[in-house]
This record gives sequence, structure tokens and C-alpha cells, in this order.
Amino acid sequence: MKSFKRKVYLDTVSLDEARHIIKKKVINRCIKLEEEWIDVQNALHRISGKAIFSKLSSPYYNAAAMDGIAVISKKTYKADLNHPIELIKDKDFVFVNTGDMIEAPYDAVIMIEDVIEMKKNSVTINKAAIEFQHIRPVGEDIVASEMVIPSHHQIRPVDISAMIAGGINQISVIKKALVSIIPTGDEIITHPEEMKTGKIIDSNSHFLYHRVIECGHHPVKKKPVKDNYDLIKEAVLKVVKESQMVLIVAGSSSGSKDYTASIIEELGEVFIHGIAIKPGKPVVVGMIDNKPVIGIPGYPVSTYIAFEQVVKPILDAFFYQKVKENPTVEATLTKKIYSSLKSLEFVRVKLGYVNNKLIATPLNRGAGVTMSLVRADGLLKINKKSEGYEANTSVQIELLKDINAIENSLVSIGSHDIILDYIGNLLIEKGVNTRLSSAHVGSFSGVLAMKRGECHIAPIHILDEKTGVYNKPVLKKYFNNHEVVLIKGLKREQGLMVRKDSDKLIQSIKDLIRDDITFINRQKGSGTRILLDHLLDKENIDSRIIKGYEFEVNTHMMVASSVFSKVVDCGLGVKSAAKIFDLDFIPIGFEEYDFLILKEVLDTKEIQDFIEVLKSKQFKDIVQALGGYKIVNIGEIYEGSI
Repeated sequence: MKSFKRKVYLDTVSLDEARHIIKKKVINRCIKLEEEWIDVQNALHRISGKAIFSKLSSPYYNAAAMDGIAVISKKTYKADLNHPIELIKDKDFVFVNTGDMIEAPYDAVIMIEDVIEMKKNSVTINKAAIEFQHIRPVGEDIVASEMVIPSHHQIRPVDISAMIAGGINQISVIKKALVSIIPTGDEIITHPEEMKTGKIIDSNSHFLYHRVIECGHHPVKKKPVKDNYDLIKEAVLKVVKESQMVLIVAGSSSGSKDYTASIIEELGEVFIHGIAIKPGKPVVVGMIDNKPVIGIPGYPVSTYIAFEQVVKPILDAFFYQKVKENPTVEATLTKKIYSSLKSLEFVRVKLGYVNNKLIATPLNRGAGVTMSLVRADGLLKINKKSEGYEANTSVQIELLKDINAIENSLVSIGSHDIILDYIGNLLIEKGVNTRLSSAHVGSFSGVLAMKRGECHIAPIHILDEKTGVYNKPVLKKYFNNHEVVLIKGLKREQGLMVRKDSDKLIQSIKDLIRDDITFINRQKGSGTRILLDHLLDKENIDSRIIKGYEFEVNTHMMVASSVFSKVVDCGLGVKSAAKIFDLDFIPIGFEEYDFLILKEVLDTKEIQDFIEVLKSKQFKDIVQALGGYKIVNIGEIYEGSI
């Protein structure tokens, strides 16, 4: 194995600098793709190599534009309402259908609706026809030798129709670039059956594969290569010969097993190692044999950002296409966002209209959170050296989804429960336009979002420690009388989640103070965190002595997952999440999980759709199957005066 010196990048370039370098040193030096001839009927979405000119005129002859009679126009000039004219068949007129050829001496068509009387061999008209009336002349649509589409044009269905009408059978298109994708890493596996601790399923290369197809090119996904300099180098050398672009997945940073930059430098040139973007910083841009070789960061969101900002512009250039920017919209931010000041940051957000105002709620910013991309409606860009944005700031959002889908969204901000996913899916299955857009920020943050008018629904489970009552005191404490209502949800069981193979013998909250126990907590403001603090206070337990009290996650599923994967010994959460991960569950008690709603939107179709799903048999069956819930008065409405 070659002696390897770790590549440490200290100075990253800005995204604008990177784009300039890529255009000058990569795109302008790329091997140009060849052209190929294909059947025009197979040309959808392909890029034309040369301008296409018609061989035939369309229509090819003078054609009737209407059903009716073809006439000699000068014989009709005296016809009017007071002086109808009789025309003789085969002498003064012939019957025609739309598209029939019009031959001399006939030079006009009268619609059949305007023929007022018909006999066996004659008709009567009371309106004169003018020359070439209702006749499509030769070449009205396409004239022979006329350009149908220009060079470097992405071919649409209407273009194919026009080319066929113009007598085109084959066209020249630019060949697709062959893009080889090489996943790397000792931890990478390709099948779920191989999963065990320390392994990661190769999902990034599947994203890259299908994104390359969306860009119109031909991807080839190679088998994962171990973290070995010589093995990766050998794989790169092999695919460079057969490819127009190579994407090396992972190994682009500066760790002891990050070989990408060194291999590209040994075999060719490295132009960029590190771009000041977040996620996606450790991207590598280079060339080998005049072919772009890109080192893609291994985290899923970093992979996405690196592809969109670096790889796609190069692929578009192969087809002589300009980079198309996604449309942007102005939205109001629901909470303060801090920035690192070092990078252009891409923050995923959920969007929804509340009181005719577009609201943007930030999602998990972690580079490894694939689902933040799945759930995201748009991207908020925070410029380098910016400190971020305050809550209620108006910001520009780059759309990732159709704005029409966002317009029909019910915005839910508050406590997490897996039932929200099922409610959202049942709304879709119900066939209504209403969509549920959920952001999980905790119960108290949901109350504040509702107070600021930033959501339609706030799922909450907030215990009033003085009265022991859930949720209802919130209506009086934070809202004016009758301003909001509660829609009753579910009673759900909270408890400690523990692995079934655990030997820690955890039995109650009191065990959390033991030195051999590690805990995972919910975020500040969540109902579960409030419940935990209430329980600790009852037992006179100082939270500072609990290992992991400051380790916070945003959902019950993340708590369960962390326990299941042995990151921690236990966590507090709902029974349904524990059941999904097949964990032992030590019950603490039932709480009330309800939905806070502004009274003024209660009668809207969207909220009524939501309530209908809550009360449906399908939803109740799902809840029973999940376990850990009680259905009591679900869907009933409690007024703010209670």
C-alpha cells in the first residue's frame, strides 16, 4: 500500500469561488459528449445535438378546417338573409369532413351548421363565403425546411409531435454521460440482512444513482470498496477509463481513512478540497484524464447538498444546459436560528399557510438526518458570516415541493407522537386535499407557536403540577377565554424504555441516579421533559446527578432507537415507541395527548377533515394495534372557558 499522508484542508473556498473554479477548470476542460442518432419516438427528455428542420409541410395540402361543404366562393357572393342561394352538388359544392383535401375549383368551406336547407342534390345558404374560409393552407402549421427545435433543446412530448408532423424519423441527440458511483467504507453494507452494530446501509449511492437519472444521464453503481488506499485507487483507475464522470462516496474529509483527495491528486489534479457550505463542506473536486472526479461527503444531507451545488452543474454543462434555480418564496420563521459564521448553511424547513401568512419551521439540522430532506418543503440559506435569523423574521425559502401542495397543509407544531404520521397518511387515503405538515418541537414550543399564530394545530401533553391536570390549564394560562379549544386526542402510557437483554435491573425513576445507568432525555419544553422533572421533584432527585440528563432528542422514536442501539441504558417515552423497537417497558402512568387549535379555524374544512380522521374506525384500529393508548372521548371539543 502506498504511504498515505492525511490531507488536512484548512482554507475552504466559498460556494461562488467553487462555481468559478468548476466552470474554468472542470467544465471548460471536460471531454465533450458525442452525438448519436435515435428514433424520434424514443427522444423524450433527450437533448438535441443539432437544430432539427422539417422535411415536410403540415398540412401537406390545402385541407378543410371544418365539417361542411367546399364551395366556389365567387358563386356565393350574393347570398344573404333576404336572398338565399341554392347550390348544386358536384357543380357548386361537394361535402367535406375536417382534414379532407380541398382541390380546385373549390376555394372555401362553409360549416355544415351554416347550411340552412338540404335537398337530395342541393343545399341552400344565406351567407356569402370568402376565399380560403375555413381552409388550412399548405404549411399552416409547419413549412418544409423550417426549424422545429434548436440545438441543445430538451425534447418534450409536443416537440416529438411536431417533428413527426414535419416528416422527421430520426434525430441527433447528445449521448448521456456515463457516471460511475463508487461507495467506500469498511462499515458499508448493501442489504438490511447484513446489518449489525457498526455497519451502515449504503443509501447514498442509491440517491446519487437516481438523481443522475433525473438529470438525464446514465449512472453505474459499483460495489462498495473497503477503506484501503490501493483498492480505492484501483477502482477509480478502472472506472475513469469507461466513464465521463466519477463520484467517490465518503472518504472526502481529512480523517485517517479519508483517501479521496490524495488518490485524485496522485492520478490527476485536485482543484477544490472543502467548500464553505454546511452540510457538505468536505467535498473534493478534481479531474483525471480530463474527466471530473468528485469526492462526495458521506453524510446523507451532505451528499444531497454536494450533488445539487457541485455535481449537477457539471452534468447540466454536458448537455449545454443552464443551471435551473428552484423558485423561492417569502416566509416567516417560527424560531430563532443561529449560524456558525463560517459557512453558507442550508437549513431544511417545513412550510404552511397560517392566517394567509406562509410559515417556515426549521427541521433537524444534522448532516446525517435523511428524513429532514424527505419532510422538507424548502431550504433556507444562511449566508457565511451571518449570525442567523431571529424568530418572526421574513426570509427567502427555496422551494423543494410544489407550492400548491403546501397551500393545502395543516401546520402542526408541538409534541411528537407516531400517530401523527398515521393521521397524515389517512388524510391522503381519504382523498381530500388536506395534508398534515408536522414539526416536532415539544409541547411548550407548540403552545408558543400557537400563541404567535404560526400553526393550525399544537399537539400537547402538558401536566399542571399544582392540579395534576393535563392540558386544560394551558388554555387559561396562555390564552384569552374562548380564543382556543382542545380537541381530545388519546390517553397514552409513559414509562421507562429498557432493552430486553439489559442486566441493569432498572425498575423506577429512582434508578436513574445510579452510576451504572445512562439516560437519554427529551428536549426542553417537551411534555415528557416536564413529566420527568415533575417525577424527579417528587422523589427529591437532583437532575444533575443523572448521567445523560443533558443528552436531548426530539422524538419518542429517537429515544427508543437510542436505547435499542445501546447508545444509552434507558429513556422516558411512550409505550407505542417501545413496542415498535421491542423494548421492555416500565409503566409510569397515562397522560393526555390532545390538540390545541385556534377556535376561529375550528369550522374550516381542513380541521373538520382532521377531526373526521381522529374519529374514524381506521384510526382507532391503528391505535389499538400500536398499543399503549386508551381511546376516551376522542375528537370531542373542550372550550377555553373550562
